[in-house]
Amino acid sequence: METEELKRIVADQKSELEEKFRKEKIIQREKLGTAKKFLKYPNILAVLGVRRCGKSIFSVLLAKEMGKNFACVNFDDERLVGITAGDLNKVLQAFYELYGEVDLIVLDEPQNVEKWELFANRLRRTKKVIITGSNSQLLSGELATALTGRHVDVFMFPFSFREILSFKPDIHLTTDIAKVKREFERYLRGSSFPEFLKFGPRIVMSIYEDIVNKDCIRRHGIRNERSFRELARYLISNFSSEFTYSKLSRITGIRDVHTVKNYVEYLEQAFLIRVLERFSFKLKQQIIAPKKVYVADHGFANFMSFRLTRDTGRLLENIVCTELFNRISEKHGAGIYYYKDSRGREVDFVLKQGRKVKQLIQVCHDISDPDVRDRELKSLVQGSEELKCRNLLILTYDHESEEKVGGKRIKFLPVWKWLLQPVEI
Repeated sequence: METEELKRIVADQKSELEEKFRKEKIIQREKLGTAKKFLKYPNILAVLGVRRCGKSIFSVLLAKEMGKNFACVNFDDERLVGITAGDLNKVLQAFYELYGEVDLIVLDEPQNVEKWELFANRLRRTKKVIITGSNSQLLSGELATALTGRHVDVFMFPFSFREILSFKPDIHLTTDIAKVKREFERYLRGSSFPEFLKFGPRIVMSIYEDIVNKDCIRRHGIRNERSFRELARYLISNFSSEFTYSKLSRITGIRDVHTVKNYVEYLEQAFLIRVLERFSFKLKQQIIAPKKVYVADHGFANFMSFRLTRDTGRLLENIVCTELFNRISEKHGAGIYYYKDSRGREVDFVLKQGRKVKQLIQVCHDISDPDVRDRELKSLVQGSEELKCRNLLILTYDHESEEKVGGKRIKFLPVWKWLLQPVEI
């Protein structure tokens, strides 16, 4: 590809970004502070997350806050299909001809260009470098091989409720509480993807198709597309539920369980789903036990699920799961699991830090039903005893209190309030 053509593409892309910054309200992202600290050192910053969650805008915001003269190129552009390793130096030349000397370079979705990681490694010696990617294999595969110990990762998610809230509330004011509840109800029934605010449900379905087609089927060369799509739809429709690979094999008709396992891993690598393992102090039991699946954005559950009715309890659970991953994604040694004992008593989330269980969280839409209340409390108390954890929390739709049950102190808190109060895990 000729340098002049690359210059036109790069200039067009930057013009589109600048137009977006001029015409749209750009929401500040909470992880900017963390990313700025990482970028002070001579490492590549890898911004990873589900497609269209705002990684490109985040990178530009970061470059602007750092006060750097920056250049960027988005390789997920149909005009750049077929670009080779030999063209990458021409990209750098295009940057210099357009902008002069640059201090920071953003490489957006470079994984489809052969040997891109060697190019990034060369750049980092004299520039600040940010790369973005929609596949977790960027870390364990391409990037890790060429840049061992020379990159830092930041995981991005669609908007949190805190980010999307249109005002900073005083939770002691009745009027503010009412406004927060109204906005949370819209958030619950909608989506956290940035583009949902402009385009509605249709964009969520488009993002889903892009993830399945580009980040899974095309990237991994999946031949049995129909079965793969059926498996993806089944998992989306059964979010916040247990599954086994053998059950998925029977449902989809994919005979090889190892193929099923690979398909699930592809969806997880593309950040479309998150898989929780059942907590056990015995690693073998943890591996063979059923797992639970959650979707990257509750909008997939709202608009892509085959279910005819919405299950508010499971939607709340999925939102809590996403927020937990958001909070611990840069914490070493932290893990999220679920727990179920031999009698079927279940705790939705077990938060582990190092060797210790730090907190048990139960999510329940309506705690006023006596049978539901009794079941949730018994499961939490039993889990507390088995896992030696006294930090117990039940997240509800709108109930707040603190009670002592079976000698255990349990805090009840509305999900919307918990989402506004980030805590250290």
